[in-house]
Amino acid sequence: MAKRALVTGSAGFIGYHLCHRLLAAGWQVTGLDAMTPYYDVTLKQRRHALLAQHPAFRPVEGRIEDEGRVAALAQGADAILHLAAQAGVRHSIDAPRSYVDANLTGTFQVLEAARATRPAHLLIASTSSVYGANTAMPYAETDKADLPMSFYAATKKAAEAMAHSYAHLYAIPTTMFRFFTVYGPWGRPDMALFKFTRAILAGEPIDIYNHGDMRRDFTYVDDLVEGIIRLIAVPPRHSAGDRDSLSPVAPFRIVNIGNGAPVGLMDFVQAIEEALGTTAKKNLLPMQPGDVPATWADATLIEALTGPLPRTAIRDGVRRFVDWYRDYYRV
Repeated sequence: MAKRALVTGSAGFIGYHLCHRLLAAGWQVTGLDAMTPYYDVTLKQRRHALLAQHPAFRPVEGRIEDEGRVAALAQGADAILHLAAQAGVRHSIDAPRSYVDANLTGTFQVLEAARATRPAHLLIASTSSVYGANTAMPYAETDKADLPMSFYAATKKAAEAMAHSYAHLYAIPTTMFRFFTVYGPWGRPDMALFKFTRAILAGEPIDIYNHGDMRRDFTYVDDLVEGIIRLIAVPPRHSAGDRDSLSPVAPFRIVNIGNGAPVGLMDFVQAIEEALGTTAKKNLLPMQPGDVPATWADATLIEALTGPLPRTAIRDGVRRFVDWYRDYYRV
């Protein structure tokens, strides 16, 4: 019998790719998404429509924070993969309430669903932003993450704490995975690669923050999804070594999923320029509030748990995005 998964945020960038990969692996997938207008809803609808072409995919539109919604859909699920969230560091300054609703109340409803339905594994998306003001790099899961620099990061850190308490109280095997700057085809329009590509093609300048002195551990979406798929089969039950983040009181673990090799922002821009065959006009600006100058994942733990993961080179990943963008928008 095929395994069953519930994926929240299934019409999102990462959720879409994750559902596609699960379906290809023979899973039956229920995808829940609220289709919120944070960015172009048409893009989300198109992702869901493509997934719905697969007979094993069941699309559902609704909010995770609605009481009982997730629990009703989670019945019989072998795995719950919770990716739905209000994303964006900068948007959390302007609209903090939406982060409370989706990231706190919504996560609470997912935890209640897991308590009621008892999946073999609950996996929840977090973010590298929780490392906040940490300066020691690469970031390891065992590092303290108590100084968030954005409200977005604060809500994701709170979600980690909430999930740990449920894992302890109700013995729910739970993995939190921290993403590091995910990019690729079908990406989010609010992220740098999408914005830069659109602006460069339109002959408009791009905004370069901190005068370009920034580094990000860019992670290609297929590499990230491969890590999530492998983690489903490794629910937290025992330690993988001294650097494991496994809780001493709960079946709970935090895992970085990143490329493990930060790229300079100007090198990233150069990769986009090469893929587009043109040079960008650049506005050099100071750092934005809530942002951090660098991210860098320590991938020791995930590779101990799952084996070596693919690492797509930044130029290859950017080129694939640009090819998708030109095809999708016919430019």
